[in-house]
Amino acid sequence: MKTRSYHHGDLRSTLLVLAEDTLRHRGSGELSLRELAREAGVSPAAPSRHFKTKQALLDALAMEGFDRLTATMTEALERAGDSFAQRLTALARTYVTFATGNAALLELMFSRKHEPTAPAELISATKRLMALATDLIEDGQRRGEVREGLVILRAVPLVAALQGMTDLALSGGFTAEQVAQSLDETIAFILRGYAP
Repeated sequence: MKTRSYHHGDLRSTLLVLAEDTLRHRGSGELSLRELAREAGVSPAAPSRHFKTKQALLDALAMEGFDRLTATMTEALERAGDSFAQRLTALARTYVTFATGNAALLELMFSRKHEPTAPAELISATKRLMALATDLIEDGQRRGEVREGLVILRAVPLVAALQGMTDLALSGGFTAEQVAQSLDETIAFILRGYAP
């Protein structure tokens, strides 16, 4: 019987890539550190150097998802024009595109945010992502493009609309063209609601 080594170029990254693939195609219930070790070609104990438990691996994968989504949305906002409408459109399209392309990861990302055992860094990542929306709204208010009011309350309809669009897109009852047209309508509706 061949003994597999602990040594691997970047085992942590490899495990996260393999875990995300399993999550996407088979769900979190099918994730196993032992199986991931086999797929990575390392000993069954090797993953424990990076992830003590399956939950630790899932939390790390969720953090990576938040980091990717936050970076993608930040880049989209930086490329967008200066107006609130242009920036909101960029944020909305980027979120829905990421969410529909990474549905299982997105579900994992938000699954533990209210659990008392959720790691502090996961809660912070959720807040950083939300801050993109609240900062955008606050900036729009300063510029007179968004009506006054408590920023967090102004963010709730935006978050609800984008999550609703994501759910509709993932339900399978809509073509890609219908989703795109519906997103256009949703963005226009949100902009009317924010108008001073």
